[in-house]
This record gives sequence, C-alpha cells and structure tokens, in this order.
Amino acid sequence: MRNFFVFVFGVFFFILAANVTLHAQAEPVLYLCVEYGDDGEESISDVFTTGYLTVVVKSDTKLGLEDVHIQFDKYNFKKDKWEFYKKFDYTIQPSHKYVYFSRNDDSDMSFDETGFFRVYLLDDDDKVVASTIVKIIEK
Repeated sequence: MRNFFVFVFGVFFFILAANVTLHAQAEPVLYLCVEYGDDGEESISDVFTTGYLTVVVKSDTKLGLEDVHIQFDKYNFKKDKWEFYKKFDYTIQPSHKYVYFSRNDDSDMSFDETGFFRVYLLDDDDKVVASTIVKIIEK
C-alpha cells in the first residue's frame, strides 16, 4: 500500500513539474552602472564611489509603466533600519522592457554619502517594481 502512495505521489509530482514553465527572469531586474554611453552600460557593479550613477532596469516583458520613481534608502546602522535618502521622478513608455535612469535637470542621481543603499524602481502608487542594494565608498 505504501508503494502505491509513493507511486501516485511521484506521478502527481512529475505531472506538476512537467507543466511548470521556467523563466530565467520572472521579475524586472534593477542594477547600477557608472553611466550609460554610446556602447551601453559602463562599469556595472554593486560597489561604487560617491558621485553620480545610472540605474538600469531590464525585463522580459513590457514594464507597463509611465510615471515612475527611483528611490534611494540608506541603511542606518545605529538605528538598525533603512531610512529614506532621495527620490526622483521620471516618465517612461509603457512598452519599455529596458530603460535607464540617469542624471538630468530634475534628478541628480547622486550618492553624496558612503554606506549601503537600497535602490528602488517604484510605480506611480509607490509600489516596488524592482530593487537592489549597493555599497557606496569614498573616492
């Protein structure tokens, strides 16, 4: 009887696993680089020196967003929590699957202090679309 249950469970698990579609990237990915130039992203990393950076978001599907925000939160070790640091507003095309956010007249995209930062892409309702953590060190 035990063998029967093991067999049924095995068949059920196999059918379930066979119907699962695996995607390499189920959600948008956010990362940073020093700048976006003619040849694309330059100096992708998760450790940077203070100064201006560019945020890049890639997705397998259309982001479906128009009004978005890039937000930086800094980790406060004394209080053991993340605290708001900066927020920038951008407008993108809903059809975009790949977009970068760099310094402009309204957004300096600058890390002026050292530390650990969470970087978010937020939709118009301030819901997280993608995020990452970076370390900023002295130049």
